[in-house]
Amino acid sequence: MADAAIQDKEQVKPPAQPEGKQPRSVRVVLMALMIAMLLAMLDNMIVSPAMPTIVGDLGGLAHLSWVVTGYTLATAASTPIWGKLGDMYGRKGAFLAAIVIFLIGSALSGMSQDMNQLIGFRAIQGLGAGGLMVGVMAIIGDLIPPRERGKYMGMMTGVMAVAMIGGPLVGGTITDHLGWRWAFYINLPLGIVALFMVSAVLHLPKKKAQGRIDYLGAALLTIGISSLVLVTTWGGSQYDWGSAVIMELIGIGVAALVGFVFVQKTAAEPIMPLHIFRNRNFTLMSLIGFITGFVMFGAMLFLPLYQQAVQGASATNSGLLLLPLLLAMMAVSMVSGRVTTNTGKYKVFPIVGTILMVTGLFLLAQMDTDTSRLTSGLYMAVLGAGMGCLMQITMLVAQNSVEMKDMGVASSSTTLFRTLGSSFGVAIMGALFNNRVTDVMKERAGALGGKMTEQTTQLDAKHLAKLPTQVREAYEYAVSSGTHSAFLLGSTVAIVALVAAWFVKEVALRGAGPQKAAADKQPVDA
Repeated sequence: MADAAIQDKEQVKPPAQPEGKQPRSVRVVLMALMIAMLLAMLDNMIVSPAMPTIVGDLGGLAHLSWVVTGYTLATAASTPIWGKLGDMYGRKGAFLAAIVIFLIGSALSGMSQDMNQLIGFRAIQGLGAGGLMVGVMAIIGDLIPPRERGKYMGMMTGVMAVAMIGGPLVGGTITDHLGWRWAFYINLPLGIVALFMVSAVLHLPKKKAQGRIDYLGAALLTIGISSLVLVTTWGGSQYDWGSAVIMELIGIGVAALVGFVFVQKTAAEPIMPLHIFRNRNFTLMSLIGFITGFVMFGAMLFLPLYQQAVQGASATNSGLLLLPLLLAMMAVSMVSGRVTTNTGKYKVFPIVGTILMVTGLFLLAQMDTDTSRLTSGLYMAVLGAGMGCLMQITMLVAQNSVEMKDMGVASSSTTLFRTLGSSFGVAIMGALFNNRVTDVMKERAGALGGKMTEQTTQLDAKHLAKLPTQVREAYEYAVSSGTHSAFLLGSTVAIVALVAAWFVKEVALRGAGPQKAAADKQPVDA
C-alpha cells in the first residue's frame, strides 16, 4: 500500500522537476490554497468587530452568540465529512464545492435582513469553511512529498498568524467605512480568485468510490460533535455546568460518539477509519493537536483581556496585542518547516515545542498587576515559539503516518481534534477564570464587587476608568488572579503533550531528499 501511495503522489508531482523546485502550476495552486486558508481563518476575525453594528442594525441581541456558535458548529461537524468525501470522490471536486458553499454563505450573510437569517446563513458559511481547512492540508499532502511539505505548511501557519493580526483591524475598518455587510462581501473576490486558480491548474487523479457514504456514521458524528461544542459554548455562561441541559447534552454526545465507534467497525467506507489510530504517531499527534488547540485559543482569549484590564491597553487594536505571540509562532513555524525539509528530521520539534509551550504558559501564569508590557510580550514570545514548533509538525507527521488513500481523513481528523481542543480550552479555562474573578471581587470589593461580576467579568480600560478606585484595583487584581489560574491550568495540561512528544517515533519522511530511495521503502506504520 505504501508503494501505491508513492505512485499516486508521482502522478501529481512530475518527477522531471529538480529537487526543491515545484512546477509553476503547483506554485499557482499553493497561492490559491493560501487564499482559501486566509478566507477560513479571516472570517471570524473580521466579523467580530462588526458584531455591535450588526446588532444595532438587525436587532436580536439575545441571539447574538448564535452568529458565532452556528458557524463553529457547522465547521466542526462538517470537517471529518469533507475529508472523507475528498478521499472517496477526489480532492479537487470536494475543495471546489467547499469554496462555492462558503461563498454562497458569505453572500447570503451579507444580504441578511434579520438575525435569524444571519444565523442560518452563517451556518452555511461554516459548512464550507470546514471543507476549506481540510482541503488545503489534504491537497498539500497530495501535491508535496512529506520531506518537502514542512516549509509549505509553515507558510500556511504564517497565513493563520496574518489573519489573527490583521483580521480585527480589517474588520473594524470595513465596518466603519463600508458597512458591516462588506465584512461578508469581502470574501467574494478572494474566493472567486481561488476558485478560478484551482479550477484552471489543479490536476489530481480522478477517483471512483468503491462504497457508499457512511450516512449513519456521519449523522452520529455530527450529533456527537455538535453536543460537545454546545456543552463547551453554553456551560458556565447560558447554563450552569450542572444544569439539566448541559447534562443532557453530555449524555447525548457521549452516546452518539460511542455509537459512532461501533458503526465505524462495520461500515464499508467509514467516515473516520479506526485503523488510522493504530498508528502510534498518528494517535500521539492527534493528542498533541488537541492540547495545542486547548492552550492556544485559551491564551488568545485571556491575553488581550489581561492587557486591557490590567495593563490599560486599548481594545481598538486588539489584534496588535498578540503580536509577540503570533510573530514568534510564524517565524518558528517557517524555520522548523525549512529545517525539516533540509534534514528530514522532525522529532526534535514536538519535544522542543511542548517544552516551550509548558514554559511559556508557566511564565504567563506569573503575571500580576505590576507586570510590564515588555515582560508579558517576552512571555508571549516563548509560548508563540512553542506553538510554531507544533502547528505544522502535527499535521505533517499525521499525514506521513497514513497511506495516500486516507490522506483526507487524516487531515480532517487532525483538524477536528485541534478544533475540539480549542472549544474545551476556552470553556474550561474560561470557567476557571470567571470563578476566580468572581471570588476575588467578592473578597476585595464586597457587595459592590459581587454585583459587578454578576453583570460581567470583562471590562475594558475605558469602563474601568469610571469605577471607584477600590473597585478598579480589586478588578485588576481579580483579572490577574484569574489569568494566573487559567494559564497554570494550561501549563499543567501541556505537560501531557510533552509526555506524548517523547513517545513519537521518527519515521523517515517519504518522497524526497538524499535518502529518498530508502525512505520510499520505509513502512508507513510505525
